[in-house]
Amino acid sequence: MKQKEILLLGGGGFLGCALARRLEAENKTVHIITPNRIPAIASNAIIHWTGLDDEKILKTILPDCGTIIHLASSTTPGNSARHPALEAELNITPTLKFLEILQNFKPFHLIYISSGGAIYGNPETIPVNEKHRLAPLSYYGAGKIAIETFLRVLATPPEQNVTLIRPPNFYGPGQSYLQSFGVIRTMLEHIHRGTTMEIWGDGETVRDFLYIDDMVSALNLLIDLPTDNDTYNIATGTGLSLNQVKDIVEAVCKKKLTVHYRNKRQSDVNRIALDSSRFIKKTGWQPKVTFEKGILLTWQWVQRQ
Repeated sequence: MKQKEILLLGGGGFLGCALARRLEAENKTVHIITPNRIPAIASNAIIHWTGLDDEKILKTILPDCGTIIHLASSTTPGNSARHPALEAELNITPTLKFLEILQNFKPFHLIYISSGGAIYGNPETIPVNEKHRLAPLSYYGAGKIAIETFLRVLATPPEQNVTLIRPPNFYGPGQSYLQSFGVIRTMLEHIHRGTTMEIWGDGETVRDFLYIDDMVSALNLLIDLPTDNDTYNIATGTGLSLNQVKDIVEAVCKKKLTVHYRNKRQSDVNRIALDSSRFIKKTGWQPKVTFEKGILLTWQWVQRQ
């Protein structure tokens, strides 16, 4: 299947913007569907300010798009903690409406960005591979699994290819500052402002972090595999506690971060790091930006804002 154009669903977010810029640099035609009017997503991208279920727009562009990357996610583990219906309303239902339209256009390659940090729960050992049981602690994670399941059904016919991606927390320049999302971005913002950051728990929860350019490079490799139909973790495989992250951030920024620890939330995973050996074997991909270098590049960007 020769891929002509690429469609980014939810391409107005952090990862979508970074990916669009990379694809444009490679002279690939990019369509972006996003309800968020974010300026300067990418200079030449064809932007459609709409939702995933806009049948009129989709029927116009899908015939030309060999690759669709589903990046859209309207909730986080925090804001859906007590509202499971939000997952259905904001994520699951719009995706299913999109699939109703998409199944009329084939062949295609759909790449779905799921969650490596939320769907495994508290794994028995880390790093965790794709065969580990799925045991989410949050409705957000449960929603990701639900969408993965629907997509596996969609991929049953051989001409319909679906790749499921389970990433860690990715970070880097261009990430917006939001109180409920992006712990590294949040730490850097509080250091920049000289304000106090709240951490849920004692800071010993372990997470896997990946620099944005490495994530984009991984997705770019998948675009060149139009008949792929597999599930991959994409991460560094190295877990860091939030206290370790705090120490590294302080060392890189040469400033102290004031932290207030709060009671741990039940929906927070204790420790997670992802085994990416399946993806590495398939593509030869390797993360290139060390954590310290990634923090420095992001910190330099934050200071310019």
